[in-house]
Amino acid sequence: MSRLIKKLRNNRCVVFDTGRFDDWCVYVVESDGTRNAPHDETYFSDLFEISKKYSTDKVYNDFVLIYNITIKEIIDEALLLIDNITATYNREDQTIVEQWFTVIYAGMIAEENKENAILKKRIKRLGMHQVLKLGMPVKNAAKFSYGKKWRELDSIMKTLGF
Repeated sequence: MSRLIKKLRNNRCVVFDTGRFDDWCVYVVESDGTRNAPHDETYFSDLFEISKKYSTDKVYNDFVLIYNITIKEIIDEALLLIDNITATYNREDQTIVEQWFTVIYAGMIAEENKENAILKKRIKRLGMHQVLKLGMPVKNAAKFSYGKKWRELDSIMKTLGF
């Protein structure tokens, strides 16, 4: 059963629903009811493009604010923070910023709830860090963890300070 995370200003909604592996799949639902599960590559790419207009530090630091308060449940404080962060961007960028920060927030909640996941939400931070701070190509960052052992990724994350 679909669980609402946030209704967006563009008449879309971000929800959790059943996916291939569990009930923590994140979907963006259009106003007509169609939905898709966005991939890391999509929102990494859009946020990277936004960072060219503002700065990589701004987008990354805004993400980290959300990251820092993310727990296993949806909390009003995080949704309000997303709204407040969104308001700091130009009007023409607010819709996409709100959508992708909400999707990443939901993705981090999903990671926190994933059975047997060791790295949890840190895996999303690694991707954002690689794209926005290290300049790694989006495709590489989105696929970086594939096939790697958690200890190797954990070591990389600790070296980066998270």
